Amino acid sequence: MTEDIKMNGIINVYKEQGYTSHDVVAKLRGILHMKKIGHTGTLDPEAEGVLPVCLGKATGLCGMITDWGKTYEAVMLLGTTTDTQDTTGKVTGTCEVHADELQIIDACNSFLGEYYQIPPMYSALKHKGHKLYELARQGIEIERAARKVYIRSIHINEINLVDEEKTVTFTVECSKGTYIRTLCEDIGKKLGCGACMKKLVRTGVGRFGIDDSLTLNQIAALVLKGEIEQNITFVDEMFSDLRKLIVREEYHKLIYNGNKFSGKALLQEEETEYSEQEQFRIYDSNGVFVGIYAYGNGVFAPVKMFYTAEV
Repeated sequence: MTEDIKMNGIINVYKEQGYTSHDVVAKLRGILHMKKIGHTGTLDPEAEGVLPVCLGKATGLCGMITDWGKTYEAVMLLGTTTDTQDTTGKVTGTCEVHADELQIIDACNSFLGEYYQIPPMYSALKHKGHKLYELARQGIEIERAARKVYIRSIHINEINLVDEEKTVTFTVECSKGTYIRTLCEDIGKKLGCGACMKKLVRTGVGRFGIDDSLTLNQIAALVLKGEIEQNITFVDEMFSDLRKLIVREEYHKLIYNGNKFSGKALLQEEETEYSEQEQFRIYDSNGVFVGIYAYGNGVFAPVKMFYTAEV
C-alpha cells in the first residue's frame, strides 16, 4: 500500500493491554506501510481503549485531538496505595475500608469541576529532558507542580464492599492531562483509606468512541481485504461543522502556497455573506481539501494548511 491522499486521516485504534502508544504507532507503520503516523496522547501500557492515530497529512491534527476531552471507565481498589498509583506498582500501604456507599459517592462527586492534580512520578512527563518514570525507577522523586484539570462528570457504575477486595467501578469524563490513577489515589485520600487504580479503559476521545475502534489485528485484516480506507476518518470530516468553499482553478496557486485570497476567487455567488473571523473548509475546484481559512477584513487567510503537492 502506498501513502496517498486516501490515507490521510484518522484511524480509531483499540489499544490493547501491554502495548505502549508508541508500540501501536510502530506496528501501524508496518501494517499500513506508512512512515508519517502519529498518536494523539499516551495511554499507560496496562490501560486499554480508544487511541486515535493520525495518518499522513492528518498528523497536523495530533495536537488538536490531544486537546479533546476523554471518557474512561475505571476500577478503583480501595484500601491499597502503591508507588505507581495502580496495581502494577509496589504496595506502599494498606488500610481497612470503613466508608459506606454514600460516603464513596460523595467523595467521588467532590472532584467534579476544576481541581488541581499533582501528576504522578510514573508518567511520561519530562524534567530536564528525562521522563519522570525513568527517574522514578532510579528512586528519584521530583517535586511536581499541581496542574488544573476538569472533571466533567463521574458516574458510579458499581460499588463492591462485600468481597475481600473493595472496589468502585466508575465512568469519568475529563479534560486532557487528567490522570485517572491520581484521581483514584486522591479519592482514596478523601475517604481516609487510600486507593489505587485496578483497571482502566478509555472509552472515548472527542468524536471517537470505543464501539468504532479497531484492534491492530482487525486493521491488518482490513488491509489484506482492501477495506481499510472505509474505516478512516478523512481530515476534512473533522471540520464538518465549518462551511465549505471552493476556489476557482485560476486561483489554485494562491491556496496551494497558503496565501490569502479574496471572495472573487470563489465559485460561490458574489452575494454570499461571510462573518468576521468565521472559519471555512477550503477546497480546490477538483474537490481536493486544502485547509482551514478564516475570513476577516475582506480576505480569507490560512489558519491550518493540509495541502501538499503530489509528487
